Amino acid sequence: MSGLEFALLCVTVGVGALLQVSIGFGLGMIAAPVFALVDPALAPVAVLLLAGGVTATVLVRERGRADLRGCGWALVGRLPGVLAGTLLVVALPTRYLALLIAGMVLAGVAVSIAGYVPRQRRSAVVIAGMVSGLMGTATSIGGPPMAMVWQRLRGPELRATMSAFFLVGSLMSLAALTAAGTVRAHALLGAALLTPAAVAGVLLSRHLTRRLDVRRTRLAATALAVAGASVLVVQQFV
Repeated sequence: MSGLEFALLCVTVGVGALLQVSIGFGLGMIAAPVFALVDPALAPVAVLLLAGGVTATVLVRERGRADLRGCGWALVGRLPGVLAGTLLVVALPTRYLALLIAGMVLAGVAVSIAGYVPRQRRSAVVIAGMVSGLMGTATSIGGPPMAMVWQRLRGPELRATMSAFFLVGSLMSLAALTAAGTVRAHALLGAALLTPAAVAGVLLSRHLTRRLDVRRTRLAATALAVAGASVLVVQQFV
């Protein structure tokens, strides 16, 4: 990895961490395509580790505001999704995993643009958790299904609930990937080297979160994710 590529990863992680803290998700959607472009061996493990640390920070900051019952049902659904996602990581070659990452980003954006708002029923939360588990474990992009089902939550409650789910969910995914033998020292080292960038994003969010327009921030995050996914698709066929 060149110095320029490492700088790109640092900027990506910093911006992703800022968005994760501000709107409850975003690190996986933005970072996963870039990681797959620069160094596929880092995804999904390094992204899951970085996202886990950032969500723990949000949970501490927004403590007491999470919908723990809803989070619990989502985690019930996540378990079978994690197992399915682990099988995909083991079975699919790197190229197909890259295309899967791009596809998950674009599918999440398409659903968001369509404006679909499911009722926040227990069954919907469980199904969203299952899809998030599969996507999050295989590609580190588990945010869109939960953002969709919990979009009626606002502000601190949304960030806290999403963070509680993703913290536990990331640990579940990492445990499954470790058991499957797909966690490599290279990914662990990459996560360690990129941790300062994630910390910088979290610290910057303290000054910017209240000033950010949530709608415009989500649009910006979506645009960045689509750009990364599009470049990733093109790379696979060049």
